[in-house]
Amino acid sequence: MNRVWNAIEDFEKFLNDGGVVEPVDDMPNEYRQAVFDFIEMHANSELMGGLTERDWIPKAPGLRHKMTVIAKTQDEIGHAHLLYMIAADLKIKTRKEMMEDLFAGKSKFHNVFHYQAKTWGDQVAIAFLVDAAAVISQQAVFKNCSYGPYKRILKRIIAEEGFHLRFGEESVLRISQGTEIQKALFQQSINDWWWPALQLFGPDSKPNDRLLRWHIKSERNEVLRDKWVQKFVPLLHGYGFTIPDSGLKWDEEENRWEIGPIDWEPLKRTMAMGGPDSARRISEASDSWEKTSWVREALEIVAS
Repeated sequence: MNRVWNAIEDFEKFLNDGGVVEPVDDMPNEYRQAVFDFIEMHANSELMGGLTERDWIPKAPGLRHKMTVIAKTQDEIGHAHLLYMIAADLKIKTRKEMMEDLFAGKSKFHNVFHYQAKTWGDQVAIAFLVDAAAVISQQAVFKNCSYGPYKRILKRIIAEEGFHLRFGEESVLRISQGTEIQKALFQQSINDWWWPALQLFGPDSKPNDRLLRWHIKSERNEVLRDKWVQKFVPLLHGYGFTIPDSGLKWDEEENRWEIGPIDWEPLKRTMAMGGPDSARRISEASDSWEKTSWVREALEIVAS
């Protein structure tokens, strides 16, 4: 059924009553654009995350870990294409246009994928800290998402991201019982990835955040960030590692961890494509896109 709303107030009442919007509905243009932008960034992030994983296929320590990295790469890139598919249904850009904009540096992807995983410890930190941040964020969207296709796709994505997180948990446990060299390697990775993972949630949500008002998201950024902190500070301490936050302290009265001030400048730089690995990551992805153009052209000929 193609639903039509005569005023934005009627549309928002529909959303507040738990209504779910489908692609055939005559949704307000502002809502359509907001949903599209959110899904496009998610798709871009899954694709760039898959390329981060891909770098480690030949370098992973041992066959078992190589198989894990191959599976993660396949999952992440698969997630990206599922998301591009539902974003394209919104009729703002085609899948090809979205990918071309990404490889031209015109669209955004999450801050953590502007950094390079330089050691195997970094790969474990990504699976443990970054994947957990992603799962927390995605679960919050899935909980009350007003756009039907996105909510349905998220169910599958969250399930598979959960397996990635399990890999991270198992790996941290193994490292915590390993040699001093292994522990030192992972401690350095925590030092490098703690703040980027924390910043993945973004700054505190604005009071008039449209994503919250239209039930595209269900939790404020600071709430999700705090949930992550309360879980991973005691976990890392329990494994024998330290947190690279000189302002971190335990609040006895509130029975919770309080973190120090957050420097948001690194996040701003990554969102402006000025992160430590932004140029290489986009350049390699763009080159790969160009080199495989013949495959897409051949498929188009067959389809026509």
